[in-house]
Amino acid sequence: MTTLCDRPALRRSWHPVARSADVGGPHAVTLLSEDLVLWRDAGGSVVAAPDRCSHREAPLSMGSVERGCLTCPYHGWVFGEQGRCVTVPSASPGVPVPPKAHLRTLPVQERYGLVWVALEQPDRDIADMPWDRDPSFRRINTPVDVWRTSVTRMTDNFCDMTHFPFVHTGTFGKGQDPYVPKFELEPLPDGFYGFTFEVMANNESSGTVASGQTAERVHRVMTTGFTLPFTVRSTIAYDTGLQHILMLLSAPIDDVTSYFTFVVWRNDDFSISADEVVKMDMAIGAEDKAMLERFRGVLPLDQTSLASVQADKCSVEWRRQFGEMIA
Repeated sequence: MTTLCDRPALRRSWHPVARSADVGGPHAVTLLSEDLVLWRDAGGSVVAAPDRCSHREAPLSMGSVERGCLTCPYHGWVFGEQGRCVTVPSASPGVPVPPKAHLRTLPVQERYGLVWVALEQPDRDIADMPWDRDPSFRRINTPVDVWRTSVTRMTDNFCDMTHFPFVHTGTFGKGQDPYVPKFELEPLPDGFYGFTFEVMANNESSGTVASGQTAERVHRVMTTGFTLPFTVRSTIAYDTGLQHILMLLSAPIDDVTSYFTFVVWRNDDFSISADEVVKMDMAIGAEDKAMLERFRGVLPLDQTSLASVQADKCSVEWRRQFGEMIA
């Protein structure tokens, strides 16, 4: 079986593990089977470190943060900026802190309302989303959810549109033609790789809010593209000029458990609440989750284990590129 957690290329990649708004006091996450703790220092910057005290390996995420310093719940050792140990309560005044007391901190940055972490110095940048700098677009963040499935199956799914009429019958896929005309893969803007297609989408219920239209079916011009390792971008353009951009983000907790969140950029008039805007997208994600959590193991990455057809070429290409990346 393909394994992920021991792959150096993934340790050198950025992974979104939490919303910025959710990190203040100690926040526990797991990435590639490593337990981590996040907190904000006195300057408001996020610090990421292994979730174990350098003293007796107590989980620091059970501790507390005061004035930007993280206190261990077991013996009260205190850690400040860059994980440096600043207080050992049991030590005599003036006694230097042992060099091994300082925490090993990890690369971390905040972007698009999310906290991104790498286990080692990253060798590639986080994908650029230029809409984040455009004042005519608003950004909407959604909660980080845990899916009991492999990140490889999630990314493969997000690159695929042939499941729409079968999995998304409760949202936009009902009555959609399952036939997929031949399409070509190509470089997309901002370093993504994928394809452009058109679809007539079901527009009932919450779909009318997302599309800004009341017709039963609406025309969409869409692109689906990926950038390594696990970022998929879906752009939706309606005939009215409305654009709805989604960044679909998966991160490996371990080989068969993952974080999922998505970010939306949208050039509407901002009059509709964010919760209403993403209501349909949340329902679509729930349909994907219900399906993918029925699968076992990691998606095979070789080109011979699974049958594929022309309509699968985007996910096949992602598997090829990703397989080369982690080889």
